[in-house]
Amino acid sequence: MSTVLESIIEGVREDLAKRQLPINQLKEQISEAAPALDVYGAIATPSMSIIAEVKRSSPSKGDLAAINDPAGLAREYQSAGASVVSVLTEERRFKGSIADFQAVRSTVSLPLLRKDFIVTEYQVMESRAIGADLQLLIVAGLSQSELRDFYQLSHELGMGVLVEIHSDEELERAMAITPQGPRMIGVNARNLKTLEVDPAAFAKLLPQIPDQILRVAESGISLRSEVEAVDELGADAFLVGETLVRASSPAEGIATLLGR
Repeated sequence: MSTVLESIIEGVREDLAKRQLPINQLKEQISEAAPALDVYGAIATPSMSIIAEVKRSSPSKGDLAAINDPAGLAREYQSAGASVVSVLTEERRFKGSIADFQAVRSTVSLPLLRKDFIVTEYQVMESRAIGADLQLLIVAGLSQSELRDFYQLSHELGMGVLVEIHSDEELERAMAITPQGPRMIGVNARNLKTLEVDPAAFAKLLPQIPDQILRVAESGISLRSEVEAVDELGADAFLVGETLVRASSPAEGIATLLGR
């Protein structure tokens, strides 16, 4: 039986085959794209940073919000003090799209994270072509050689990388991507193979990440007290989607989580 992650990746590959452009055309789009923004600098601030996510659905919770105007939601995030906006582009389980990302890119000046399941070199290049400043690499979904190659290519293209882990073994693999380790590691409290959330993952893994690496807490955060807890564990930023898209006022939601 395949895991949830394996099932998602299978769908991602099928959808990619339908939209894949000739590589020369993709390279032309990259050459025309605006330079990537400094996402590491946006997060490496004295105060806790929030990565606010445009997220319609998830495999664990189903439909969350219609989000008929992703650009408008992103503008609200920006005005409310988000440091980075994350946009889901996976189509089947999260109901995101490249079009959503492009709509947001055209309307906000913040760094953007392309949130997807990157499993091919083409997708790495596609991320830069559509204007991503940061992209996600999930350790559990990639071989070690793919992690290294995609990480290096991302940086060659000017993008930052959020390397996502869920276990001690995945942290070891993340640290082996380069001699110094990656510049940013995200600890996901949700196990993507089972979809179970274990908040103890933050306490177990965040303190193990060396201080020179930016640390992001992902999933399972909905309260100010939970933000304070990951802050004490050494997180530089936290990523939240469900709580904000379900809020009557996403801006008030950000203010509450940031303690403003």
